[in-house]
Amino acid sequence: MTPEVLIVTRWIHFVAGITWIGLLYWFNLVNVRTMATIDATARPHVVTTLLPRALAWFRHSSWVTVLAGFILIYGLYWSSGDVFTTDSAKTIFSGMTLGVIMMLNVWGVIWPNQKRIIEATRTGGKPDPLWGRNALYGSRTNVALSFPMLFFMASSSHSPLSEQLIGVVFLVLFALGFAVVLTVQKWWAPRF
Repeated sequence: MTPEVLIVTRWIHFVAGITWIGLLYWFNLVNVRTMATIDATARPHVVTTLLPRALAWFRHSSWVTVLAGFILIYGLYWSSGDVFTTDSAKTIFSGMTLGVIMMLNVWGVIWPNQKRIIEATRTGGKPDPLWGRNALYGSRTNVALSFPMLFFMASSSHSPLSEQLIGVVFLVLFALGFAVVLTVQKWWAPRF
C-alpha cells in the first residue's frame, strides 16, 4: 500500500472517528439530559427533526471509521505479517476489536431502537420505554468502551502495551468511561 493511500485513509479514519465519537459523547453527555428536561410538547419535534439527522451521521461515521481502520491495519501491520508479533500490533488490534464491537452496537442495538422511537413519534404513537432503555444502555456501553478504544488507538504507535497491560488498561479505562457517563447522566444531572 502506497504512503499516499495510507495518509488519505488515515485522514478519513481520523475525521470519521471524530464525527462518530463526538456524536456519541454529544448523545450521552448533552442530549440525554436535554431530552429529559425539555418540554413534553417540544420533544416530538426534536425527535423527528434533530435525531434522524444526528443518528444518520452517527451510524454512517461508525462504519466509515471501521472500514478505514481495517484498511489501515492491513496496510500497516497485516500485509507485512505483523498480526500479533509486536506490542504495537497487539495494542492496535485491541482498539480495533473494541471499535468493531462499538459499530455493531450502533447498528444492532442503538439504531434499531432509535428508529422505532422516531417512527412511533412521527406517526403519533407512543414509543415503548424499552426501546429507549435499550438504546441508552447500548450507548452507555459504547461510551465506556470508547475510553480504552481511544487509548489503544493512540498508544499503538506512541507507547504500545504488553499483553498483560492491555487487560489492566482496558478494565481501568472501561470503568472510568462508565463512571463518567453515569455521573453526567444521573448524579450530576440536576446541576447541569
